Amino acid sequence: MKVVIIGGVAAGPKAGSRINRLCGDAEVTIVEKGEFLSYAGCGLPYYISGVVKEQRELMSTPVGTVRDCVYFQDVKNVRVLNRTEATAIDREARTVTVVSREGIEQKLPYDKLVLATGAQSVIPPIKGVELENVFNLKDIEDAERIKTMLGDKKALNAVIVGGGLIGVEVAEAFQEMGCRITVIEFQLQILSLVDPEIAALAEKHFEANGVKIKTGTKVMEFKGETKVSSVVTDKGEFPADIVVMAVGVRPATGLAVAAGLKIGPTRAIAVNAQMQTSDPDIFAVGDCAEKYHLLTGQPCYVPLGSTANKEGRVAANAICGVHDAFPGVLGSAICKIFDYSVACTGLGEGAARAAGFDVVTCLSPAPDKPHFMPTAKLLYLKLIADRKTRKILGAQATGPGVADRRIDVVAVALAAGMTVDQVAHLDLTYAPPFSPAVDNLLTAVNILRNKMDGYLSGVTPAELHAMYEAQKEFTLLDLRSPTEYQQMRIEGSTHIPLGTLRQRVGELSREKPIVAYCKMSLRGYEGALILKNAGFKDVTVMDGGLLMWPGKLIKG
Repeated sequence: MKVVIIGGVAAGPKAGSRINRLCGDAEVTIVEKGEFLSYAGCGLPYYISGVVKEQRELMSTPVGTVRDCVYFQDVKNVRVLNRTEATAIDREARTVTVVSREGIEQKLPYDKLVLATGAQSVIPPIKGVELENVFNLKDIEDAERIKTMLGDKKALNAVIVGGGLIGVEVAEAFQEMGCRITVIEFQLQILSLVDPEIAALAEKHFEANGVKIKTGTKVMEFKGETKVSSVVTDKGEFPADIVVMAVGVRPATGLAVAAGLKIGPTRAIAVNAQMQTSDPDIFAVGDCAEKYHLLTGQPCYVPLGSTANKEGRVAANAICGVHDAFPGVLGSAICKIFDYSVACTGLGEGAARAAGFDVVTCLSPAPDKPHFMPTAKLLYLKLIADRKTRKILGAQATGPGVADRRIDVVAVALAAGMTVDQVAHLDLTYAPPFSPAVDNLLTAVNILRNKMDGYLSGVTPAELHAMYEAQKEFTLLDLRSPTEYQQMRIEGSTHIPLGTLRQRVGELSREKPIVAYCKMSLRGYEGALILKNAGFKDVTVMDGGLLMWPGKLIKG
């Protein structure tokens, strides 16, 4: 059996290696346009910053063996044609035309063909985008060019165009190298994979670390003679010694389109659960292939290296006659912003509403370990659920606390279709060095249960801030201690410590709505219950408390 794989970064090598293990007599050829094979593309920002010391580490096995052409031939029994571009697919003749960088053309026959052509960077038609020192970060060659340009220079003005995963990771890398960073994002927030509340916390943390974030801003022009010198936007001009374009990627489908393969609504190659295209002898895997969302069943495009490796294995199994199926994705993702992480899985609030769910949300900031542990760090959690079915729909987290563990648990719960009630009773591990007795996730789930069961009525910080700015009539009740109140407070709030509330309910108007809060809103919840038991009718709690308040605060 002759198998040709076009693409040698993630999904392609995974498919080739798996085919070799299952069908030792198969003739597998990988065609790769670039120089390097099977490298960790997600590690490129960390190679630029110096966290990853050597280029070879990005394409080595855990024991240090470089995955080059010789490695694939000797260890995997896979022939590799790198520095070679596939230019055409002849489905009738079952051949792939390839051309080397030296201009040598040949036709490779195949019984099965795997397209792992990945994605290509989106380059908007902006004046000056062709100037020197305007870079993309798509592959190792790009990383080398950026690293060479930076050299040992300090205090360069760096502009990152795009605030997605790659953009924020590059921003952190450049800041670690002493650059002055500006991130320009056309959308109203960075990291569109999370909801505005979580993104706002990430933006504040960036700015606290010296990175300027300019959202809702459009790039109009790159200025410079031969090299870029500034970036002109609709909100001003920013000096720039280096620019990295990180506005997104699109699936690389040129070969598939030319071969007449079906393209899905996301503009990626349509595939079934075995990763077969509209031609049963041609498979598509990785960033060029369309995905399906596990919760909506709808096509989606989520380009991730983790997904690419799983799809490569599924396609290899199908080619070798082993039953397997790729069920879909949840969009689980995580990135690092200095000592913060930003992580998510499942549907965000807006996507859940658009899909027709009866959405219930909660915001729950809390230490990721018992407060008495010196290693405890704050973690902000947001959960999204469906009121009708009580199933969890998504989760998001940020902060210096441990986020990946909580988001991964939710990803498993989503795949299993678990309800908030089932998740609330999960037997998670507990010891003070690792987590609270009631884990952050379980606390957040119980907040959702209280809302669904009518024990808690919440208002989001954004909704409350809108009410506050509109000067609507309501009482903003601060239930924290006098010391906390003196340190930081919302202007115009009414301060009654929780411990004195039962004796002082007469000081509050029963005619106006009351919004109770504290630092995290646990005391806000308890205060709301006291007021309801005292006969107050319109009492709500600010989700997430003062830690999630988006407005100004009086300090001191």
